[in-house]
Amino acid sequence: MSSSRNQRDEALYESQNDTRLDELHSKLRTLRHVTIDIHNDAHAQNRDLDNTSNIFSSFQNSLSSSSQRAARAFGIGPGGVKQSRLILMIVAAMFSLWVAYRAWAWWVGPVPV
Repeated sequence: MSSSRNQRDEALYESQNDTRLDELHSKLRTLRHVTIDIHNDAHAQNRDLDNTSNIFSSFQNSLSSSSQRAARAFGIGPGGVKQSRLILMIVAAMFSLWVAYRAWAWWVGPVPV
């Protein structure tokens, strides 16, 4: 009797071990899929960061080039016209045009009606 009871207990333990082993295998499979998903997501984010870095580098180069062209166009920098001188020339030109208009109006006189 005790031998049949021992055999039943062993069969029960073996069945429980098999069940637990299947549960563990299922959890390991799930964990493996999660780690693979994390790995793929990390690679995708690194790729996006690299693309963003490339875009910002390109933007930086374009902005630098544009600012250099603007500096050359406005004469800012070595050998160019200084900004204060440029403003003074514009104000002087506007004043000269105003004086010329006033002189012309004085010379012509009032318009007969």
